[in-house]
Amino acid sequence: MTLKIRENAEIWFLTGSQSLYGEETLKTVAEQSQEVFKTLSANLDVPVKIVWKPVLLTPETIRRAMLDASSDENCLGVITWMHTFSPAKMWIAGLSALQKPLLHLNTQANSQLPWATLDMDFMNLNQAAHGDREYGHITARLDVPRKVVVGHVSETKTAKRIGDWIRATIGWDTAQHLKLARFGDNMRFVAVTDGDKTSAQMRFGMSIEAYGINALADAINKVTPQEIDQLVTEYQDLYAVAPELSKGGERHESLRYAASIEAALHTFLKAGEFSAFTTNFEDLGALRQLPGLAVQRMMEKGYGFGGEGDWKTSALLRIIKSMGTGLAGGTSFMEDYTYHFGPGEPKVLGAHMLEVCSTISDEKPTVEIHPLGIGDREDPVRMVFTATPGEGRVVSLMDMGNRFRMVTNDIEVVAPDEPLQKLPVARAIWKPAPSLATSAESWIYAGGSHHTVLTKSVSHDTLVDFANIADVELLHIGAKTTTESILHEIRWNQISYSR
Repeated sequence: MTLKIRENAEIWFLTGSQSLYGEETLKTVAEQSQEVFKTLSANLDVPVKIVWKPVLLTPETIRRAMLDASSDENCLGVITWMHTFSPAKMWIAGLSALQKPLLHLNTQANSQLPWATLDMDFMNLNQAAHGDREYGHITARLDVPRKVVVGHVSETKTAKRIGDWIRATIGWDTAQHLKLARFGDNMRFVAVTDGDKTSAQMRFGMSIEAYGINALADAINKVTPQEIDQLVTEYQDLYAVAPELSKGGERHESLRYAASIEAALHTFLKAGEFSAFTTNFEDLGALRQLPGLAVQRMMEKGYGFGGEGDWKTSALLRIIKSMGTGLAGGTSFMEDYTYHFGPGEPKVLGAHMLEVCSTISDEKPTVEIHPLGIGDREDPVRMVFTATPGEGRVVSLMDMGNRFRMVTNDIEVVAPDEPLQKLPVARAIWKPAPSLATSAESWIYAGGSHHTVLTKSVSHDTLVDFANIADVELLHIGAKTTTESILHEIRWNQISYSR
């Protein structure tokens, strides 16, 4: 079963006006509002429903709408548009009550002016140019977190920006209800994978819960042969399984044990309503293998994962996967492993011991078994593949002590310079912007984790919107970044977040 986002998820479309204009004008306002809503809905590529609400005319109806949005579990956020002129004092109580993400859309019913027939009746009806500025003043004065989008809803760029924000609201809803199971603790002496779990729950809403690894081992003992048979058949159908692991092969039992880990893990997570988890090779208890194939399969289903107990990256992976629902490209747990400084353009080779998600690759993975120099267990089974080239980004979430920080780096995933015939793990090769040296220096100055989420589906704008909704610092390393600029931004942010 693949994890899904909230069923019946909605974004509410709210229009502002006032009773001053009379019934006929307000009827036209409502009709045009619905047309704008329909045009926008048709142009959006998002997995949630956009819901039109009646035009808001009074402080009481505005406040009621905002309270209703805040209390409705299915409402992920609200889009507001001032069609005519809605005096901003009417919105103070409503905006103060709103507990959901807000997008302020500055648009109008018409795309172009009717130059030859333009009169004062038209002007009085289509006042969003200054009506939205009145509304913008009060959102600024109240310091309401929001995204502002200006443009006609028929334009692709406008719809794309709104769609990016809607996907950020999906991520926020995911974070607010996320439960994560930690099997074992963090890797000993590692700093960046640790953090304040209570602060994380206060900031994001996520619940981080600890379990001994033998809770998973006990669940493995309860898996039936029939469940294992079903998964093994699925492996054979979906992947190129090595002959030694196939039925009749000398190491087939290792594949069956890997299948038992997946079955047990899936059952455990589903029963506890967990959508993310961690493992740690230093704490395997009664497990015979470090979970490899099972982890990759769970990530394929949409679950978050972090190695060595890295619960922040695990949670971030689930959040970003949810934001990318329905989009091509894929999203995976990743780690910057080693560099290629040259000859040719410098690159990063990313991988992990075993756990990289196959959604970032278009090729048919092979299922193989190889020794692993750590973990002190049987050789683990894993999928092996190379990520498909394409634009993307790597993202990290860190606990800086007094705040959480996200760092993102634009990348281009590329094919390896030569075949990786002896590398028995899933991997990705990418060129980081603006260059390997500047990217790595900036990342290190920012204190970015060595574990990341690599996504080729979720846009940079969606990540910015998510960070703004969560009120989390975000540092972006892109084509125009210099080490000097990133250092200045870090220093400015340090002052801002120390208030």
